[in-house]
Amino acid sequence: MNTDTNPHGTAAGHAPAGAPDQDDDLALRVTRRPRPGHWLAVLAAALFTAWLAYTVIVNPHLHWDVVVDHLFDGVILEGLWVTVQLTLISMAAGVAIGVLIAVMQLSGSPVLRLTAGAYTWFFRGTPLLVQLIFWFNLALLFPVIGIGVPFDGPKFVEWQTNLVITGFVAALLGLSINEGAYMAEIVRAGIQSVDPGQREAGASIGMSNRRILTRIILPQAMRVIIPPFGNQFISMLKTTSLVSVIAGADLMTVSQHLYLANFEVIALLMVASIWYLVLTTLASVAQHFIERHYTPGAAPLRRRVLGDLVPGRTGRAQGADRTPAKEGAS
Repeated sequence: MNTDTNPHGTAAGHAPAGAPDQDDDLALRVTRRPRPGHWLAVLAAALFTAWLAYTVIVNPHLHWDVVVDHLFDGVILEGLWVTVQLTLISMAAGVAIGVLIAVMQLSGSPVLRLTAGAYTWFFRGTPLLVQLIFWFNLALLFPVIGIGVPFDGPKFVEWQTNLVITGFVAALLGLSINEGAYMAEIVRAGIQSVDPGQREAGASIGMSNRRILTRIILPQAMRVIIPPFGNQFISMLKTTSLVSVIAGADLMTVSQHLYLANFEVIALLMVASIWYLVLTTLASVAQHFIERHYTPGAAPLRRRVLGDLVPGRTGRAQGADRTPAKEGAS
């Protein structure tokens, strides 16, 4: 098959060898203006950071030998494990409660919507510390709890509340129920971000509401849910320190017990801070990879945008990042 050629002897639709790429004319060329104020601010921040680090490290009142001795102490590690358990269990229960409350908020029943709204209103409107203390002192309101007929009917099984609601159980109740109120709003926002046509498409092929929610709506809503969920998880890791007021045996609680015994307050607080930093760093890294999994196009887009803003990265350099179009004429 013959192909049309131009006077330069090249096939129609193809640039001659060595000719500049048309994208070179469209590339963004950035010339940065001098910013002395920016560099002065960077220098001041660097000097302040160096001074602060030096002051903390060489401070004779901060006993680093005590920090090192207690960093891997068995009591500290037991408290660390309790903190991890509280975080994982409370977040799992909070997500389950949040999904249920979010579905109730979006229900067509006004009773369900009112119940879900009252739940989120109350538990988001009262401090978590108050809720933890309430659950820990539940025996003052209900000395005995059991299973039986409601409205003062006979009880089939009964337990002493003080034996059931320990510090750990009270912490789980307070953290889980409080987290459920926040997760409900996050899940509701994620569900509402999905186009209503997706639900209509699922209903048109005979899918039930439950299958539409689990197979169509929630998978698409995850891109909106994951970032705030990761923030809530990291916040939960640090919020577990409030459990120390009810002797929940978490990391902060055991740290307090140790420094009340040896009076090394700052050193033990440093130990707790180091472990909290380790946990939150690991959670942040996990959140980063989970977000990349649910938003696969975000990273390439970010690289393209940053590439356009970097001086000198124009024309041919940008064209190298793009996959060349398939050529062929016959």
